[in-house]
Amino acid sequence: MTNRPQLPPEIARRRTFAIISHPDAGKTTLTEKFLLYGGAIQMAGQVRAKGEARRTRSDFMKMEQDRGISVSASAMSFDFDGHRFNLVDTPGHSDFSEDTYRTLTAVDAAIMVIDGAKGVESQTRKLFEVCRLRDLPILTFCNKMDRESRDTFEIIDEIQENLAIDVAPASWPIGLGREFIGCYDMLGDRLELMDRADRNKVAQSISMKGLDDPRLADHVPADLLAKLREEVEMARELLPTFDQRSFLEGHMTPIWFGSAINSFGVQELMQGISTYGPPPQPQNSAEREISPDENTVTGFVFKVQANMDPKHRDRVAFVRLASGHFERGMKMVHVRTKKPMAVSNPVLFLAADRELAEEAWAGDIIGIPNHGQLRIGDALTEGETLRFTGIPSFAPELLQTVRATDPMKAKHLEKALMQFAEEGAAKVFKPAIGSGFIVGVVGALQFEVLASRIELEYGIPVRFEGSQFTSARWVSGAKSVVDAFAETNKAHLAHDHDGDLVYLTRLQWDIDRIGRDHPDLRLTATKEMMV
Repeated sequence: MTNRPQLPPEIARRRTFAIISHPDAGKTTLTEKFLLYGGAIQMAGQVRAKGEARRTRSDFMKMEQDRGISVSASAMSFDFDGHRFNLVDTPGHSDFSEDTYRTLTAVDAAIMVIDGAKGVESQTRKLFEVCRLRDLPILTFCNKMDRESRDTFEIIDEIQENLAIDVAPASWPIGLGREFIGCYDMLGDRLELMDRADRNKVAQSISMKGLDDPRLADHVPADLLAKLREEVEMARELLPTFDQRSFLEGHMTPIWFGSAINSFGVQELMQGISTYGPPPQPQNSAEREISPDENTVTGFVFKVQANMDPKHRDRVAFVRLASGHFERGMKMVHVRTKKPMAVSNPVLFLAADRELAEEAWAGDIIGIPNHGQLRIGDALTEGETLRFTGIPSFAPELLQTVRATDPMKAKHLEKALMQFAEEGAAKVFKPAIGSGFIVGVVGALQFEVLASRIELEYGIPVRFEGSQFTSARWVSGAKSVVDAFAETNKAHLAHDHDGDLVYLTRLQWDIDRIGRDHPDLRLTATKEMMV
């Protein structure tokens, strides 16, 4: 990491990161507070607030606002402390994990939010594993310290044991639950005091000279102060001190404690990202490694969101710029089709608002409105043929057939389904025999979201029904072998929206049997979205 050339200042000040957590750990609230401190919004809205003015700003789909959950990953850019933050909010609900996995390919670091009472939960573990595969540096925020929460050492132990990563405390809580009054900032030697009366008020911060500073007694009750001194002394002996190199290599996570809803601990966390977080990192392609300081502009699509503006039926491709300095109106080459593409109206996102991006640098995430040309995994370059690697597509775990309740709208339904397939919201399979479509998703809640979006955005009421198939595998191998296999297994075959061959099956036994009977054929549960 040390022998890389110096990045140009504009690129070096970028911090591109995602927030990951189990549902309900307070991720959306934390995102809100980031936007508040970054000056992107004036007043943070509660997730389930009354009235339009207080709706969370990062959840723009109707279902997200109704249910108070994030189901699509959205990207937001804002400035803080001399740095440009590109924050990607990911769905916490496990039914939308595929969107999250793909999002993690576009960031350089992740913030893991855990609940002070519940500790490390199943979805956190799953997402953490994806970060580990990519060696992403992780910052941890232990939220909800103002509610009944577990002992601080217990929380840190659980993270170290469950996730096999060293934990270095960046702050230490003073009191727990109702007694929680703030934190001692161990990296900056400051006392941070929480104001329970005003949730949007910035915490009071007092500079200290170590834990023996007599002024501590003016702000912290004696019993809590004695406990704080004892615990911090133990922590310094038992736990590793923060080492930036170890953090950037993905072996250590600094942990901050706070309460996002009370705006407490958030600023220290943001300071942590700007001070210690990684600048834009090199990206991998099948051909070579792409360094962010290269002069030519390159980028890849990691997400497509259809109908962000229902009035315009538009689709926005989220592009992570991997290198160069992009300017509006640039001619880029769309590598998959080899066609030039003038990017005349790229957008930057500020919560639910968007503005035209006159320029962007490596590390930034821009939205490119298009009518279906751009798909997940597509590369945009100034002429070089590159294929970015590592963007996964997973075999669905649930399959259902879908029908329009009005048969006259069947043609429109096909168009709607193809849009969702290209957006990555679902897999759509066209069986080789018979009519209709089979839709595959990772989690059951996605069927509800799809049905509601197809009706809202296309005006087509649909019905999802059980399918005889339970799993899907992509088929690959030599053309003659695949053709012979296709001829004898027509009833089980379908094509996905890219036209790739898929084997649909009811039992794991079928998959094993094909492995035995057709050794030259490969059935895979993931497909790299390299185009």
